[in-house]
Amino acid sequence: MGQPGLLIAAAAVALTLISSVVYVDADNLVVTCGSTIKLQHVATKSRLHSHQVAYSRGSQQQSVTGYPDGDDGNSLWLVQGPENEPCVPGAPLRKGARVRMLHVATRKWLHSHLYQSPLSNNQEVSAFGSDTQTDGGDNWILEWEGKGKLWKQNTKIRFKHVDTNAYLYSHDAKYGNPIAGQFEVCAMASKGKNAEWVAAEGVYLPQPKKEGEAAEEDKEEL
Repeated sequence: MGQPGLLIAAAAVALTLISSVVYVDADNLVVTCGSTIKLQHVATKSRLHSHQVAYSRGSQQQSVTGYPDGDDGNSLWLVQGPENEPCVPGAPLRKGARVRMLHVATRKWLHSHLYQSPLSNNQEVSAFGSDTQTDGGDNWILEWEGKGKLWKQNTKIRFKHVDTNAYLYSHDAKYGNPIAGQFEVCAMASKGKNAEWVAAEGVYLPQPKKEGEAAEEDKEEL
């Protein structure tokens, strides 16, 4: 089975676990390719979220917000590699890696482009495409401070948009109806505190191990 097939199989396993309400939430887990997770915004404590509500202006694509309640299935995202650089399911994700985030419920990619965001007139972030429709606007680079090489659950991470060099960002600006109380998510050149996220609840796909071989996070600690 090729890598696309492996990713589909991994996603199916993750979705089976999710439907059974089985979540792994332990300290310092490594985020791996094929994991299905929620992302919590550090400053507002909201989860990165999407839903079948389109922006009324700008791109008019599906909106992306910060959702204040962690217990919502519309905040789950499947971590994958770029279309032309697919990652191996279970492989740990390293600082500087490029990823795409697929919204599990609507099968659209976390996306950005040079439209203005609705509330702050920064760069719009939307959900766009499908399992088979993707482009360069879906690619993000993983960045964080410190010496650690692997993306772990407690890592304060930034997502840098490949096409525009802007960072995934949220703040305390809130929408009215029909998504009242949800925070604006946009992108900005600034990489301050409002561009920090941490991996939260989800299904963390385990790393494949060969007999007698340490996992990469164990090697990193040596």
